[in-house]
Amino acid sequence: MFEILTSVDAWVALLTLTFLEIVLGIDNIVFISIVANKLPKEHQRKATNWGLLLAMVQRIILLFAVSYLVGLKEPFYHIDTTWLTMGVSGQAIILLLGGLFLLYKSTSEIHEKVEIPEHDEAVLKSKNITKLSKAIFQIVIIDFIFSIDSILTAVGMTNGIGSKPTDALILMIIAVMISIIIMMVFANPIRVFINKHPSMQLLALSFLILIGFMLIAEAAHLSHAIVFGQEIGAIPKGYLYFAIAFSLLVEFLNMKLKKKIAVTENIKNNE
Repeated sequence: MFEILTSVDAWVALLTLTFLEIVLGIDNIVFISIVANKLPKEHQRKATNWGLLLAMVQRIILLFAVSYLVGLKEPFYHIDTTWLTMGVSGQAIILLLGGLFLLYKSTSEIHEKVEIPEHDEAVLKSKNITKLSKAIFQIVIIDFIFSIDSILTAVGMTNGIGSKPTDALILMIIAVMISIIIMMVFANPIRVFINKHPSMQLLALSFLILIGFMLIAEAAHLSHAIVFGQEIGAIPKGYLYFAIAFSLLVEFLNMKLKKKIAVTENIKNNE
């Protein structure tokens, strides 16, 4: 069942996906904190932990549902025109809609974070939450909204990995479980780190744009789409992993440089 974990590609996908799940879950942590802070102090930690546990269960159920839909590979409709030929399947539709959603979600989130950074907090702060059960329900609803892009990201990162249909599902479930556990244990330090380095979250949202395009290309490839006589090919996931790794390396070097400059300026000011 876990033979997929003997593959190097699977471990690379798992580590990359876990990182993205954590970074993309920062908004979720911020929202959960805002909801929990409206409760009495003795209930705040309980609301956070129960909210994240239910979020994990909810995401695993969604993974099963989406994985089933992605498994519908047989075309149920064929398009044959002078410029487009393809076989439409359930798998292609889910991947196409998922790719379009990620493009919309990532660009709109980047716009909100750059242009109106207080938007999300203002929406939640306007809601009055005093009971633990009401807070947990609110957290689960919030997570459902945020889990859509998380699930689609997982599908995009693992689709086609392994020889068995369950291989990708196992990787996605492990990544979700690890990311939720890490968020439960290190929710506050992670939030502080991202608030201190907001470019990390913008970087993750930029990765969603890449994954969105990859899902669209994958949908066309699996449908054997031929546009103006040219067959659409799949984008190798190695390119995506390299782009993510290279971007993160540049960002960490940039953070280190900023820290060094700040230390140098403090020394000069003290002199």
